[in-house]
Amino acid sequence: MKKAQSLLIRFSQVALVLLGATFLVSILIRQLPGDVSLLINPVASEAERASLRHELGLDRNYFSAYWMWLSRMFQGDFGFFIFGGKVLPVLKTAIPPTLQLIFYTQIVALTVAVPLGVTSAYKQGTRFDRFTSTTLFSLSSIPNFGIGLILSLIIGVKIGILPPSGYKPISEGLIDHFRLMVLPVLTLAIAPISTYTRLLRAEMIGALREDYVLLALSKGLSDRRILLRHVLRPSCTTLMTSAALSMGGLIGGALVIEIIFVIPGMGTQLAKAIGMREFLAIQTYVAFIALFYITFNSIIDVLIGVVDPRTRSRRA
Repeated sequence: MKKAQSLLIRFSQVALVLLGATFLVSILIRQLPGDVSLLINPVASEAERASLRHELGLDRNYFSAYWMWLSRMFQGDFGFFIFGGKVLPVLKTAIPPTLQLIFYTQIVALTVAVPLGVTSAYKQGTRFDRFTSTTLFSLSSIPNFGIGLILSLIIGVKIGILPPSGYKPISEGLIDHFRLMVLPVLTLAIAPISTYTRLLRAEMIGALREDYVLLALSKGLSDRRILLRHVLRPSCTTLMTSAALSMGGLIGGALVIEIIFVIPGMGTQLAKAIGMREFLAIQTYVAFIALFYITFNSIIDVLIGVVDPRTRSRRA
């Protein structure tokens, strides 16, 4: 009964966030100046323009226009482009590159940040700790689009060891796929690596001062076992929460990085839709982006309960 109630609450939260995000976007995009009907057909008559505005729902109020879009979504109609074509086929090709970019970035960031955070906490105050903190802080202060341009110019153009831009799906070759994803993933991973490392370091330093660590030392346990089993595990809950919250920043960063590295993902398509003022497509893209964010946070919330069962009793 409690599990069913918890799932119902979670589903309600997801639905409210999706409705709120898409409704807010529907209001904002209607505030853009100009007449879309003139953009589509500058020589159209007044009657033709009125018919076009009616088809797009631009002659309705905010709630009526939003309900028109939402009801079509429930029927499996994800909208259409003003200049022709359905949104759904574009979504099917744009979602995989964006999900791959974000997934690879999180893997690289956690793979690098966890060892650095553990080592920095263990060697607190040493040259390694100070060098790591200073280097990561300096790199994270550079905007990701600046890092992307620098990596593309130096590694992709000057040195030429990796392609500076482009994308290939896994089905067209695993090696070429990963070669093209290295630079955009590194560009996006630098900021979360810095955040995760400093956060994990601070959490582990605090955990190392707990009484149970002194008890483990008195029992003669090795430093490695104490760090990995008794200190790292409870410290990972905060790291996982930060990884979930950083998904918003990663999604926003991916939208820019995709344009720089010519990746045909959600960012590229969203930029095109904004430039062409494709109202229905923008709402659909935002709905899927919000869904990605909520789904990832829900998964992390479940994993935190698995890693540290104490959090489940606290929530209860």
